Amino acid sequence: MTYPQDPNNPYGQQYPPSGGYQQPGYGQQYPSGGYPQYPPSPGYPGMPGRPREGSGLAIGALICSILGLFLCFLVSVAGIIMGHIAHGKAKRGEADGQGVALAAVIVGYVGIALNIAFVVIGAAFGFFGSWR
Repeated sequence: MTYPQDPNNPYGQQYPPSGGYQQPGYGQQYPSGGYPQYPPSPGYPGMPGRPREGSGLAIGALICSILGLFLCFLVSVAGIIMGHIAHGKAKRGEADGQGVALAAVIVGYVGIALNIAFVVIGAAFGFFGSWR
């Protein structure tokens, strides 16, 4: 036996009889504003990276650069080299002490300039010629 098709109900859905059990709606009912906004998830953390180094290299560079002011320009050169390495590591985020490393480089270059100036002035006044 076939039923005539209702033009308002083309798929033949059956409505529950009045007073009968009604199925609950699908999912959670949200207000008309749309879906609720949740904070973004932090994402997959992945493998933890290497722990950051301290600022030991930068501090060592600064000490060498300061000692180079009073001792020898070679100590300043060591301070400059260590300062550049420490500054590069700090810029890449591998270590701390970017400012200390930059100070070490600056003090190292000033130390070399002062040592060169001392040698030039000493040679100009003849301080090095009278050693006997």
